[in-house]
Formats: sequence, C-alpha cells, structure tokens
Amino acid sequence: MAGGCCNDGCGTTARTAPASPAWRRALWIALAVNFAMFLIEVVGGQMAGSVALRADALDFLGDSANYAIALLVAGMALVWRARAALAKGIVLLGFGGWVAVTAIQRAFEGTQPQAFTMGVIGLLALAANVGVALMLYRFRDGDSNMRSVWICSRNDAIGNIAVVAAAFGVFGTGSQWPDIVVAAILAGLGIWGGSQIIRHALSELALPAEKLRRA
Repeated sequence: MAGGCCNDGCGTTARTAPASPAWRRALWIALAVNFAMFLIEVVGGQMAGSVALRADALDFLGDSANYAIALLVAGMALVWRARAALAKGIVLLGFGGWVAVTAIQRAFEGTQPQAFTMGVIGLLALAANVGVALMLYRFRDGDSNMRSVWICSRNDAIGNIAVVAAAFGVFGTGSQWPDIVVAAILAGLGIWGGSQIIRHALSELALPAEKLRRA
C-alpha cells in the first residue's frame, strides 16, 4: 500500500512504475478530457449564472495543469515527484479557499441560476470525471504524485454528483441556495484533498536524501 511503501522509502508500488507507458497514457487522456470540460463548463457556468459550475470549471482547469505537471515529473527522482505533489496540494487548498469566498459573495447577490443548464452540464461533467477516476483507480496506491492525481479525480466525481443535485434543488425550490451549498461542498473537498496530498508529499520529502535521489 502507498502509506507503508512511503514509510519504507520506496515511493511507488511494484505494480506501476511512475514512468510506465500505461501511467503516461492515462495522464494524457485525463488531460484532454479535463481541458475539454473546462471549456464547456466555463461557458456553461456563465450562461447558467451558476457559481457551482464556474467553480467546477476552474477545478477542471486546475486538474489539467496537475496532469501536465504529473507528465513532466513522471520518471524523475522521488524528490521531484513529491515536490510536484506538494505544489499541487497547496494549489488545491487555494482553490478551496477561492470557492468558499465566491460562495459567500454569491449569497449576497440573490441571483437564481438556470437549473436546466446546470443539470445538463453537470451530468456531462459527472460522466467525464467518473470515467477518468475509474481509469486512474489502478494508480491510487503509487507515490504521492500518483496518489494526488487519483485524489483530484475522485473529488471531481463526488463534486459533480453534488452539482447535479444542486440543479435539481434549484429547479425544485426556485432558490439559489442549492447552488451555493454545492460551492461550499466543493470548497471543502478542495481543502480536504489538498491536505491529504500535502501530508503524503511531506512524508516522502522527510525521507533520507539518498533514498529520495534513488527512488
């Protein structure tokens, strides 16, 4: 398992090397899917007036950057993979804070989002994220860099379920609050996931320098 392996200093599982063709191929597919969904959600969020969709669009953009970074450091020494994971964890924490502030601002605006547009785009995003999460599931027990990619994908799938639920909530209540509540959930997921990634990366960076260079 990842935790035990990292404690021993190996940094990755025996099943999947960080530079394996399967890992790189999965990252390229995830990168393409996430960037396409960013473009769809940023336009759809603006059209629907939904803070949850806009937050999710930025999440897709952040994940696209995360996958690009993961591709860049795949095959490098553990110290570089752990540093990349640490940077991604910090960005995810920042994303959570941004969403929280945005949700508070939206609460004072009082504008109701378009439930139908939210629902359609939310379902499309959910299908994309579930597909990516299932594809990356096999890599969840790798080093901190692999684990961070899996955590982001898992959180996105959970978040999109909440976006779809918010669309039904907005439609059923005629209120903006389901949209705001989902934005708050996304903020919590970002903070929680970022904390997990940072903790795992720091545990690897605490290993002896020789192990970090060789792993």
